[in-house]
Formats: sequence, structure tokens, C-alpha cells
Amino acid sequence: MSKHGYEAGRLNLPFVGIATFAKKPYVEDWSTINADVAIIGAPFDAGTQYRSGARFGPRGVREASTLFSFGHAGAYDHEDDATYLGADVNIVDMGDADIIHTDTVKSHANIEYAVRQALKGGALPVTIGGDHSINIPCVNAFDDQGPIHILQIDAHLDFVDERHGVRNGHGNPMRRAADHEYVTGLTQLGIRNVSSTAKEGYEYARSVNSDILSVRQVRAHGPEGVVERIPEGARLYVTIDIDAFCPSIAPGTGTPSHGGFLYYDVLEILQLVAKRHQIVGIDLVEVAPDYDQSDSTTILAAQLLLNFLGFIFHERNT
Repeated sequence: MSKHGYEAGRLNLPFVGIATFAKKPYVEDWSTINADVAIIGAPFDAGTQYRSGARFGPRGVREASTLFSFGHAGAYDHEDDATYLGADVNIVDMGDADIIHTDTVKSHANIEYAVRQALKGGALPVTIGGDHSINIPCVNAFDDQGPIHILQIDAHLDFVDERHGVRNGHGNPMRRAADHEYVTGLTQLGIRNVSSTAKEGYEYARSVNSDILSVRQVRAHGPEGVVERIPEGARLYVTIDIDAFCPSIAPGTGTPSHGGFLYYDVLEILQLVAKRHQIVGIDLVEVAPDYDQSDSTTILAAQLLLNFLGFIFHERNT
């Protein structure tokens, strides 16, 4: 077994080296992917209706993720008495899908291609946005993967069908997901307050098998109660909008909404779904680093992804 960083004589501190995700190997040739996890950057934010800046999300989250890459052979969690993301989990960074400025169709097509290549290589695709419209090409890439259920963690329902001709912006992704026959239903958590979706959108969402819970409802049910509502045996695609969290811990986003989740509200749900369901894809979106000079938002995003991946592969490998 090869030695990890400390034993090989290189300290490799977070601020040293190239900022791939968690300092994992970069794979430029996507036809050669052979990994458990493939990180994809989708720096597209032309779908936003208010503040832009999520195009810098992938770069910011990658940089923040170096905080958790000290070179240890996995991360030991004393609460769970488990070591997560050890040498048995192969994570690679594919870099970014190419973005064509002003061209949503081509940009989304490039993102979809990246996700398809990750799936072809046997990897769990983890896409970092970008605005929430990038979920549309991510889910499109699953058209030959069998049925999936969407678990959305978000402040907004994102169930707008069409508005002034726009069908693929960041208010549309869950409606576009529901258009697919292979999407068997949705569980939408954290939806609250003033929403971008009208009442008719909520009614349509429920008619196509969407379960909608606000932050207060999620807390009332508790993590166990929430996860029990997800259909047994469902294969989950998980999409996390950083504005699901309270702006007090995640101000770096284009459409902040007060009354959001705190860290363990979400982490405990993710740990449970990793135990009970097959996770087939992940995206994390709407991180806009320039609105948060403290870097709390990017650190939250990186920590959440790494912990979730740790839970997923701990369950797979035990």
C-alpha cells in the first residue's frame, strides 16, 4: 500500500498545491475515468433571476475543500467510530464542463456530457454549480440509468414551467425533472416563505408525486420521520441548493432566504438516506463566493459534500 502524504515526507498543507476538490487527482481525459466518485464543475449562472456569481462556485468550493485534505488516510469520526473516505474510495476531479457565454443550450449540453462520462466510467457524479439550472442537464444524463427519485434540499420549490419563454432557468429544474418518466417522484425539503413558484406550481408538484416540507415541518418530523417518507427502495438523486441553509451560516448565495436549515438539520438526513437508499447522483448549487468574505459558505458546501460522500461509501463498503 502506498504511503499517504505525511508518511511520504510531504506535509502538503491546505494552502499548498493545486486546488482540485480535496486535492484529489485531476482527470483531463474523460474517456479514462475509472473511479468511485467524479467531481464535475458546472460554472454556469446565466439562469439566475437576481444576483449572479454562482459561476465561481466550483472554484470556491474546490478551494475550500483543501481545508479537509491534510493527507490523512481517511477521516476518523469519534461519534460514529468510523473512518470515512479512506484509501478504498477513489475520488477524481474532472475539472469543469465548458461554458459558452450567453448560450444556455450549449452550456447545458456540455454539463450533460460530463455527467454521462462520469456515469460511463462507473463513478458517482458530483456536480458543483453554478445556478440550479445546471440540475437540468445533470438529470437529463440519467435517461438510461433506470428510475430515480429526486431529493431536493432548497429554500425554493423550483417548479416553474415557463415564464416569458424561459423553461431552463434556475426556477425550472424540478419541473423539468418531473417531465421525465424515469423520475418517479420528488421529496422537497426546506421550501419556505416567499417562493418563486406560484400556488399552481405547488398543486402541480403534488399531482406528480412530490412531497413538500418546509424547514419547520422537517424539524417537527425529525430526520427519521422525514426519511421514512421517501419511498422504500428508491434510487436517489440528491440536489442541494445552498440557500436551503440559513444565511447566518451561508450568506454566499444569490437568493438568500432567512429561516433556513442549520448544518446538522441536513447532515443527519443525508446520513440516514445514505444508510437506506442507493445514491446515484449529487449536485450542489448556488454557491456565490463573492457575497461571503468569510468563506463560511464555501467551507459549508465542501464539508457537507465530503461528509455525505463519506456516509455513502461507508455504507457501500461495510
